[in-house]
Amino acid sequence: MHAITSGFYWFLAKLLAPWQFAMTAFSAKSTSESQDSFVPVRELHVQDRQDVLTHLLALDGADRYLRFGYAAQDAQIEHYVANLDFGRDRVFGIYNRKLCLIAMAHLAYIHEPEAASSAEFGVSVLPAWRGRGFGTELFARAVLHARNEHISLMFIHALSENTAMLHIAQRAGATVERLGSESEAYLSLPSPTLQSHWHEAVDAQIADTDYQLKSQARHVWALLAGIQETRQAIRDASGSSGS
Repeated sequence: MHAITSGFYWFLAKLLAPWQFAMTAFSAKSTSESQDSFVPVRELHVQDRQDVLTHLLALDGADRYLRFGYAAQDAQIEHYVANLDFGRDRVFGIYNRKLCLIAMAHLAYIHEPEAASSAEFGVSVLPAWRGRGFGTELFARAVLHARNEHISLMFIHALSENTAMLHIAQRAGATVERLGSESEAYLSLPSPTLQSHWHEAVDAQIADTDYQLKSQARHVWALLAGIQETRQAIRDASGSSGS
C-alpha cells in the first residue's frame, strides 16, 4: 500500500512539475529576496558519477579533510566515487546554470543489524558558493527522503572543527555530542505522511525540470555560438579572397 500511494504521488507530481516550477520561480522573483532563494535539489544517478567526481576533486586539502575526516588524495576520492552505490544510497546535488555540480550530499543507509533504520549524511559545497544555505537545503532534502523511506534516525559523523556542518544539524534539531576532535549529531525522524510523500515528489520533479531546462539552454547557446563562428569564418574567407 505504501509503494502504491508513493508511486501515485510521484506520477501526479511529474504531470504537474512544469506548472509547479513556473509558479515557484515566479514566487521567488516576486519576493524581496534574490532569485537564488529558489534552490532545486536534484537526486543524482549513475550517469552523474563524473559530475560527483569533478565536484569532489575541486575541493582543496582543507575541505577534503573536513568532508572525509582525513586529507583525501585524488586516488582515494576516485575510489570513493567509483564505489558509490546509487541504487542503495541516495546522492543529491545542486547545479548552477552552467550545469556545474556546486554542492552535493551523500545519504548512506546503514545496513548493520544494530543500526537498522538509520542513515549517515555527508555534504560538500564548492568555496565560491558557500554562505547561500545550500548545505541546509541538501540536509532538508535528505531528511525528507530518509523520512519517507521509514528511516528513524539520521546521523552525522564530523570533525568537531566542522562547525558549519554541525550548525546545520543543530538548527534542524539534532543532538550533538562532542568527543574530542570528532563529533556525532543525531536527528530522530518522524514517520512519513501523505503530505511528506507529496512534498518529496514535487521537489524531485521540479529539480528534474530545472535541470532539463538548464541543459536545453546550454545546447541552444552552444548551437548559436557555432553558427556565429561559422559566419565569422565565412566573412574572414570572403575578405581574404577579395584582397
